[in-house]
Amino acid sequence: MTRNAETLVTLADIQAAQTRLTGWVRPTPLLPFPDENLWLKAENLHPTGAFKLRGAFNKLLSLTPEQRARGVVAHSSGNHAGAVAHAARALGIPAVVVMPSGAPQTKLAATRACGAEVVLVGNASDERAAKAREIAQERGLTPVPPYDDPHIIAGAGTVGLEILEALPDVGTVLVPVSGGGLISGVAVAIKSQRPDVRVIGVEPEFAADAQASLRAGKRVAWATTNVARTLADGLRVTQLGELNWEHVRQTVDDIVTVSEVQMRRAVRDTALRARLVAEPSGAVTVAAALYGRHGNGYDFGPGPVVAVVSGGNLDPETLIDLLRNTGT
Repeated sequence: MTRNAETLVTLADIQAAQTRLTGWVRPTPLLPFPDENLWLKAENLHPTGAFKLRGAFNKLLSLTPEQRARGVVAHSSGNHAGAVAHAARALGIPAVVVMPSGAPQTKLAATRACGAEVVLVGNASDERAAKAREIAQERGLTPVPPYDDPHIIAGAGTVGLEILEALPDVGTVLVPVSGGGLISGVAVAIKSQRPDVRVIGVEPEFAADAQASLRAGKRVAWATTNVARTLADGLRVTQLGELNWEHVRQTVDDIVTVSEVQMRRAVRDTALRARLVAEPSGAVTVAAALYGRHGNGYDFGPGPVVAVVSGGNLDPETLIDLLRNTGT
């Protein structure tokens, strides 16, 4: 099905989400990366450690009393799971979350700690989505998609509003790309007010389906076996969401990729130089900003660059390994 302009999220939708989230989600800081013309949008500092809290709260706060009473179901590789569980607990809504059996233990533990029922399936994103649909139908629960949903996109878009408020002269915003919820919202929020600001997505080379889609002019799917190779577990989605693709196609300037070595190095440099813990999925933007311009010829144009650090949830063992050995 082809989406038309009337179905796309607007600046007004994102502004409404910002108002709705007041008291539930706090703005995150924009922090300078030492000795670089680079700012980090620290979405890893949310209570759940990732930007997903914005979309989860916006979706759940939009439900009717009847929908809240019946409960919700979500599927996620980790960060969306924790966000839905956290928001559901805060609002008194029963929640079921479908997660991959290979999800990091940190993300599994955080989701269970919020009281959500966790259902484990295989590691493929389509398996999680199918199981969530099955549970929703059997139990009459409201689905809370991880990215392909207007409320999720609008909630994520509040990141873009905060960037423009904190750094009006921003020149380029780098955003991690998975299913496309974050970049869809951020691009609408920024381009609606400042069309001159470049919004660029960043993916691992092993999971570059969004870049392939933008180059082909249509949604392109990658095999699960391909995307499973990247350490960035939050970016292992095989295809952009349908609604997300329409936003990306119309509002995103470009999508670039980074190598696994660059991503690992970015986790280390972000921790040791900027004093922020970024999971590999959140560090791809830092990798593009610090190394991509030199190694891959990226031109991000004039003005300050903002890298959205989308999350900081990774197992201690993985963090220790990355701090010791970046693979360089």
